[in-house]
Amino acid sequence: MRPSRRLNNACLGALAAMVLLLVLSASSVSGKAQEAPLYHCPMHPQVTSDKPGDCPICGMRLVPVKSKPAPGRGAQPDARAASPSQQAVPAQAGEASAPATTALPLQLKTKTLWRSTMNPNEISDHPGKDSMGMEMVPFTVTESSTQTPAGLASISVTGADARRMGLTYGLVEERDLRRDVRTAARIVPDETRLYRVNTKVGGWVEKLYVNATGQAVRRGQPLLSIYSPELLASEQELLSAMSAAKQLARSPYSQVSQGGQALVDAAVRRLKLWDVSQAQIERIEKTGQVEKEMTLYAPASGYVTDKTVLPGQRITPGDPLMVVADLSTVWAEAELYESDLPYVKVGMAAKVTLPYWPGKVFEGRVSLLDPFLDPATRTLKARMVIPNPGMVLKPGMYGDAHLEYDLGIQTAVPDSAILPAGEHNYAFVAGSDGTLTPVEVTLGPRSGGYFEVFSGLTPGQRVVTSANFLVDSESSLKAALQAIAAGK
Repeated sequence: MRPSRRLNNACLGALAAMVLLLVLSASSVSGKAQEAPLYHCPMHPQVTSDKPGDCPICGMRLVPVKSKPAPGRGAQPDARAASPSQQAVPAQAGEASAPATTALPLQLKTKTLWRSTMNPNEISDHPGKDSMGMEMVPFTVTESSTQTPAGLASISVTGADARRMGLTYGLVEERDLRRDVRTAARIVPDETRLYRVNTKVGGWVEKLYVNATGQAVRRGQPLLSIYSPELLASEQELLSAMSAAKQLARSPYSQVSQGGQALVDAAVRRLKLWDVSQAQIERIEKTGQVEKEMTLYAPASGYVTDKTVLPGQRITPGDPLMVVADLSTVWAEAELYESDLPYVKVGMAAKVTLPYWPGKVFEGRVSLLDPFLDPATRTLKARMVIPNPGMVLKPGMYGDAHLEYDLGIQTAVPDSAILPAGEHNYAFVAGSDGTLTPVEVTLGPRSGGYFEVFSGLTPGQRVVTSANFLVDSESSLKAALQAIAAGK
């Protein structure tokens, strides 16, 4: 009996050891299953894997998901382990109406695709191997029903992701817009204030009172004197007519006496037609002596801009002798591009500033728009009349012209929200659920950091104003994946 009892005890011990081994094995397998690591993409949390690798959407390295400690073990929950969609997002300073702190899930269709692990651009709608013979990995894409511009798709950005990307938002609103037209302007003399000095009789220059270009003159100041045999003969005719008129005045016949005065009047008119001054005519009549020289006077106050005469020079009727420019008012000529022409009108206010004199503004008005476009520069010349007190503006100077056209109250969007795409423009509109939807917009003129909106946006909408290109890249990638999923 003793050997049989020993055999039974040995069998019971072996059975107990086997049961214990099975329990330990099951516990180890369960622990390993619970502790199996899980990896996900920080930018696309829906992409997960049980082994390290790269995100098939953006190519970023997958990071391990931090698991929460089992409840009841005294461990405190790690707030950092929460997903971005579960974190509260405080509004950034200066950020207008930050998005909701928790992104609400969207009711979007999903589709599974397969991507090559070596070539992220190689995508298929069914499992298999890529061109390098490696197994393709699955991933999911969402399909939005929102109508968006071609090549773009709506995306969902949580508050944490928005803060990490540096997203800021602006508001579409009604604003008082003004179109600013700025261009270079060149100062030139006012052509209506240029005076040419010449003579209507031939002769010789006796004396020059103003003998230098650029010299300032006053109205009525002597410029030069000339000797003219023709003028001398006309003065002598005046004296002869005066003598004859005195003799004829004693005639008993009124017609004869009046004829003598008519001769005097005709001689005076002839001298005036030759620009002999009234004072000189009166002097001849008073003294009864002819004057050898005739003096030419400045027709206006200004500066001598041109002088083509020298003492002793022979001149003929009509020869230009001097040019006097009145610079109390000058012109500013600006070149306007075709896109600015609808906003520049004759009579509108204009301002001219000088680059070397900050804060000094010369105000005037647009007086003329050239009827012809310059075929070489494709610009139109605009002329502005600018008062020039103190003669500060000199012909030949360059300044900056500023024209302002009132557009009135219009719907406006911040210019930083606009992304140009060839012939089209679009912006990303922020929804209350954290979605960013691309919208094509039609824009008007730009004014003070804003664009006038013709269509596409309405007042009250929030639009992305910074990190637009990051959002645009994500939207383009998502649209490309949706196109592949749809078999396009």
